[in-house]
Amino acid sequence: MANRSSRPSTGGRAPSGGSRSSGRSVRMPQTNPRRSRSTGASYRPSGGSFGAPPRGSRRAAQPSLRSVRVGDLEPSRGGRGRGGMDASYRNYMGRFVKVAIAIVVVIAVFLGVRQSSLFAIQNVTVTGVTHITSTAMAELAAVPTGSTLLRVDAAGIKSRLLTNAWVKDVSVNRVLPDTLELAITERTVSAVVEVPGQDGGSTAQWAIASDGIWLMEIPAQGSEEAANVSSQVYADADAALKITNVPYGVSPKVGSACTDDSVLNALSIVDGMTTSLKDQVASVSASGVDNTVLTLDSGVQIAFGNAEDIRDKERICLQLMEQYPDQISYINVRTPSSPTWRAL
Repeated sequence: MANRSSRPSTGGRAPSGGSRSSGRSVRMPQTNPRRSRSTGASYRPSGGSFGAPPRGSRRAAQPSLRSVRVGDLEPSRGGRGRGGMDASYRNYMGRFVKVAIAIVVVIAVFLGVRQSSLFAIQNVTVTGVTHITSTAMAELAAVPTGSTLLRVDAAGIKSRLLTNAWVKDVSVNRVLPDTLELAITERTVSAVVEVPGQDGGSTAQWAIASDGIWLMEIPAQGSEEAANVSSQVYADADAALKITNVPYGVSPKVGSACTDDSVLNALSIVDGMTTSLKDQVASVSASGVDNTVLTLDSGVQIAFGNAEDIRDKERICLQLMEQYPDQISYINVRTPSSPTWRAL
């Protein structure tokens, strides 16, 4: 049997120099299988289980999880949970119902008062009239008996009052507890037009407003018809412009608009004046648009023509009369660029 000591070691090498083994085997160091193959030092935790982080490690600890039933969740303070939504909806519906009930009550009260005799009209007052009487206006308004301030037909009253030629505008005002006020805005007399009669030999005096509405035929003072005419009408007629020599065929009608160009041209001239010359005009001859002639208080006649370049024509007339005081009897400014004049 071979001696075990004579066998060379399985993992060993023979010593250099050809020396033989002394008969004792030598175990070569083995690589630790648990040591990391990397060039760095191996890490073996002390204590605890394998893979646990070392003490002082910055790795955050994982939160522990637990199961919770949905029913255990409480609604948030903001009311976004189911309970909060139900409470908000109930509050909204409560406010809506209260508002609806209040509206219904107000409507019911209004309808009840409107149908009752509360605020019945006991007085009708008329303001702003000088050329027509208050009694005539109240009769024209024709407020129905038994009307109240809430049920009165204000639009119908206004419409009836506007049929009078003197009434330019009207406001129907309710004055609690029982008064209806009719505030009238009247037209004024801008001129008195001498209108030739059908027979061609007589004339009638017609009052016309600045907007061209025929107001009325002015009866002769002292006549039976004059007794029903306001004294203010005669006062205004005396101070108003006189329009004469209008063409035959002009047919005025109370409340209608004038359609004659000659009369309208004369009104436009006087209304368009802005200087002191306007106050000196006593009458206007309106036989035709181009033949419109103004007669001043001093007797000077001005062939004015149509209602164009009014300011230039006024300026020329005033300059001539200032340059030749008390020497001019006639001025022609139909063509402002070449005026002519005639001395006394």
